[in-house]
Amino acid sequence: MVGRKTQTGLVGRALQLNRLSRVLDAATGRMAGVALVGGDAGIGKTRIVRELSAIARERGFTVLVGQCAELGDAMPYLPLADALRSPEVASALESRPVLRRLLPGVDTGGPDALSGALAQQRLFGATLSLLGELADQAPIMMVFEDLHWADHSTRDLLVFLTRMLQRERVVLLGTYRTDDLHRRHPLRPVLAELQRLPLVVPVELPPLDDDAMASHLSTLGGGNAGLIGGVVGRAGGNPFFAEELFEAAASGDRLPATLADLLMARVEGLSDTAQQVLRVAAVAGRRVDHDVLRAAAGLADGPLEDALREIVSRGLLTVDQHIGYDFRHALLQEAVYDDLLPGERTRLHMTFAALLTASGGRAAELAHHYSAAHDVRGALITSLEAGRRAVGMGAPAEAHRHFDRALEVWEQVPDADTLTDTTRTRLILDSAAAAADSGDNHRAIAHLRRLRQLVTEPQLVAETNERLAWYQADGDDFHGMAEAAQAAVTAVDTGPETPVLARALATHARTLWIVDRIADAQEAATRALAVARRTGSIDAETAALVSLGIHSEALGDLDRAEELLSMAASKTSGSLSIHLRARFTHSRMQYERGDLEAAAKSAELGLQVARENGLMWSTFGTDLRFLRYLIYFADGDWDMAEKKAAMFGVRVGTPPEAILSSFALFVEVGRGHPVAADRLRWLEPFWGADDLVTYMTRGMAAELALWQGDPATALTHVDAVVAVQQSNDSGLIRISATGLAALADLPPGDPARARGTEFVERARYAATHGPTGLRNGLGPEGRGWAARAEAEWHRLNGTATPEIWEQALAAFAGGFPYEQARTRRRLAEVLLEQGDRARARTEWETAVAVADQLGATPLRHALDVLGRRARFTLRDPAEPVPASILDALTGREREVLAQVAAGRSNREIGERLFISQKTASVHVSNILAKLGATTRTQAAAIAHQEGVTAAD
Repeated sequence: MVGRKTQTGLVGRALQLNRLSRVLDAATGRMAGVALVGGDAGIGKTRIVRELSAIARERGFTVLVGQCAELGDAMPYLPLADALRSPEVASALESRPVLRRLLPGVDTGGPDALSGALAQQRLFGATLSLLGELADQAPIMMVFEDLHWADHSTRDLLVFLTRMLQRERVVLLGTYRTDDLHRRHPLRPVLAELQRLPLVVPVELPPLDDDAMASHLSTLGGGNAGLIGGVVGRAGGNPFFAEELFEAAASGDRLPATLADLLMARVEGLSDTAQQVLRVAAVAGRRVDHDVLRAAAGLADGPLEDALREIVSRGLLTVDQHIGYDFRHALLQEAVYDDLLPGERTRLHMTFAALLTASGGRAAELAHHYSAAHDVRGALITSLEAGRRAVGMGAPAEAHRHFDRALEVWEQVPDADTLTDTTRTRLILDSAAAAADSGDNHRAIAHLRRLRQLVTEPQLVAETNERLAWYQADGDDFHGMAEAAQAAVTAVDTGPETPVLARALATHARTLWIVDRIADAQEAATRALAVARRTGSIDAETAALVSLGIHSEALGDLDRAEELLSMAASKTSGSLSIHLRARFTHSRMQYERGDLEAAAKSAELGLQVARENGLMWSTFGTDLRFLRYLIYFADGDWDMAEKKAAMFGVRVGTPPEAILSSFALFVEVGRGHPVAADRLRWLEPFWGADDLVTYMTRGMAAELALWQGDPATALTHVDAVVAVQQSNDSGLIRISATGLAALADLPPGDPARARGTEFVERARYAATHGPTGLRNGLGPEGRGWAARAEAEWHRLNGTATPEIWEQALAAFAGGFPYEQARTRRRLAEVLLEQGDRARARTEWETAVAVADQLGATPLRHALDVLGRRARFTLRDPAEPVPASILDALTGREREVLAQVAAGRSNREIGERLFISQKTASVHVSNILAKLGATTRTQAAAIAHQEGVTAAD
C-alpha cells in the first residue's frame, strides 16, 4: 500500500488563492473584506482555507476558526463559540460576558442577561466591538467553515458583520458546499444578498483540470503514470475523490463506482474494533471528544487506543487541539453514519444522549441525540431547555425551532406539564415570542391565532390577544388588530386590576392610534396609565406615558407632551426596549420643538443606557444614534455629524440599514461629498419599498440635483416623495418647498412652472392639518420650511420681497444655521434686485461665514456666483477678467432685459414672465441703474451688444 503524504502546497488553485490573498492585502490597509469560498464536497475548500490561514499568520494576522456542524440547525452560534475558544481572544472576552456565555459550561443567565431580540442585538454589537478591538492590535481573519450547515442566527450574524465592517483590519471567510444548496436552502438568499456587496469576494472552486490533478497526485508519492492517468480519468476533477481512488488503486483494491462506496471500502479495511470505534465517532458528528468516545464505545483504554492509532494512521480521523478527533473530511463522516443500521443508529444516539446528560452536555446537542433516538420524553425536556438557553443567548430563531419541536412531541408525553413545569399554552406563547423576536411575525401571529381557539382562562385569553395585537402592529398586519386588543381588555376587565390589564390597555391604545381612533386611543392610554400605577406595572406605565405624550404632541399641546415624555424617560423600566423607546421619543420631540440643547442631552442619556447595556446596535440604540447625528447637523456641528455619518454604512441591504444610511445624506449633500452619489445608488433599490427611505433619499437627491443645476431631475424626485406621503404629513412641507425651488429654477416658459399652486397648497395643508384634524402648531423647523415654501412660491412668481424672505429667516431662528444661511442667500438676491446693496452685502457676508464654518461647499459656490454678479468679491487673479457688463445682473434681471430688448412693455413683460406689472417695473429700474443706462432704448442697445435675446 502507498503511504499517504501531507501535501505542502496547493496545485491548480493559484488564481483563487491570489484573489483571496488580495482580501488580506486590503485588510492590512484598513479595508475590511469578506470572502465566500464555494465548491462541491471534496473540491478542496478546507485545503485552500488552510493555505490562506498559513499565509495570514505569516503576515501577522490573528486567525480564528469556527466550524458549523450538521445538527439540524439546532446549535446557535456554534462557529462563533468555536472561534472564541482561541487563546488570542481570552483577554478581550473578559469585558464581554454576552460572548463568554457562548462557551461550553457557562451559564446563559446572570444579572445583566437579556432575552430575545435585545439579547441578539447585544451579542451582534459585542462581536463587532470584539473584532474591532482585536484588529487594533493585529489584523484578524475569522473563518466560518461549512456555512451550508450554519444556524439561522449565525447567518444573521455574518450578514450583520459584513454590512457593519468597513475600515477595520478584519477579514471574514466562509466556505459552503454548492452541491448542497437546493432551491429552498436557507443559505441561498443570504449568499445572493452578500454577493451583491463590493466588500464581498466570491470564490468558486471549479474541478481541477487533468494536468493539475496529475500534478496533485504525483505529490502524494508512489504510483506510476498509468495509475495516475486512470485515477485522473475517473475523479472528475475532485481532489478528495482522486486521493481516495489513488489510495485504493495503489493498494490493489477494486475501485467502487461511487465516492460513498469508495470511502466505505476504506473503512472496511480496518479491523473490526476500529470499524466499531469509527461508527461510534460518526454518530457524535464531525468532531468527538476522547473521553466521550471512550465511554460510548465501551472499550478499555488499550483496545481503544490501538483502534484509534489504526484509524489515524489510515488518515480517517485526525487529532484536534481540544483532546479529541476530527473526521478528515465531512464526506467520510456522512458515509459512515449513513451506513449504520437503523437500530444501531438509534442505540448509539441514545448512548450519547445518556452520556451527555450525565456530564452536563449542551441542551441543543442533547435534544439532537434524543430526537434521533426517538426518545420523546428526553426530546421534550431537552428541546425545551435548549429553547430557553437559545433565548438567553440571543438566538431567537433557534429558540423558536426548539420550542416548536417540543410542541411536536408534547401530546406524546403523558405527564408533560409536570415534567417540564410549564403548560402547552405557555410553550406556544414562548414559541410565538421567539418567532417575533427573530423577525418572523407571520409565524408568531399564526401561533397566536390558533391559540385563541384553545384558551379560556381570562388571564391567558388576555395575554394571547394582547400579544397577537402587538405583533400585528409590529408586522403591519393591521387586520383585526384593534379587535384583538379589545378582546384582551375585555377578558380581564371585570376582575381585579392586574398588570395584564394595564398592558392590554396600553396595547389597545397603540392599535386605536394606528387606525385613527384618536379619542378612543387617548382614553385607553389614560386608563392604562392609571391601572399601571395602581398595579405597579412600570413597563405598562412607561408605554402609556409615551402614547399619551405622542397624542399630546399631535394635538399641539407641546408643554403637556414634554411633561409626559419626560416622566416616561425617567422611569427605570424592566424592559430596556420600552425604556430606550421612551428616551428616544422624548429627545425626538425636543428636537422637533427646536430645543436642540435639551434634545442633545436627552439623546446622550439614552445613548448612555444603550452603551452600558451593549445595545448600541439595537433598534432604539440605532435610532438614538442617528437622532444625535441629526442634532449635530441641525445645530451646525458638521464635523461631529460627519464623524457620526461615517458609521452609517453605504452598502445597505435591509430597510433599517437604508434608513440609517439615508440620514448621512444631510451632511454629505450639504458638503458636496462625492460619496453622496454612491450612497444614493445603494439606496435606490429601496425607493418605493419603504416610505421613510423614499422620503429621506429622494428628498436629499432632489437637493443634490438643485445644487448641480438640474431642477428637472429634482422635480422628478420631489414627485416620487409626494406620491408616498399622506396629505397631512408634516414632511410634505419641506418636500413641497424643495419642489417650489425646483420650479423657480426652471427656465422661463417651461410649462412645469405652472405647477406652483399645486405645491404651495400642499405645503399649506400639511402645515395646518395633522393626523388628528387641524394642526395646532409646528416646531421651529416646520415653521421655517412653511415660510420657505411661501418664499419660494413668490420667487417662482417674481413677487418675492425682502420681508417674505426675512419671515423665513426669522422662523429658523434659534438654531439651524445652515437653513438660515440658505435663506440669507435668497434674501440677498431680492435686496440686490431692489437696489439695497448694503443690506444685501451684509446678508451675503453672514451666509458666506456660515458656509465656510460648516464646510458647505455647494452653498459657498452659489454664494460666490452671487458675489461675483454683485461685485461683492475680488476675483481670483487666476480667473479671467469678466468681459460682460451683464455680470452685475441677477438671473431674473437678465430675463427681464431680454424682454426689454424685444421692445415689450412692463405689462407684456409681466405676462410673459408670470410676474406683476409693478414687479416688472422694479426690475427694469434696477437694470437701468446697474447698466448705467438712462433709457430703455440704451438698455436694449447694451443687450443687443451682449447677445441677449428673448425667446418667442
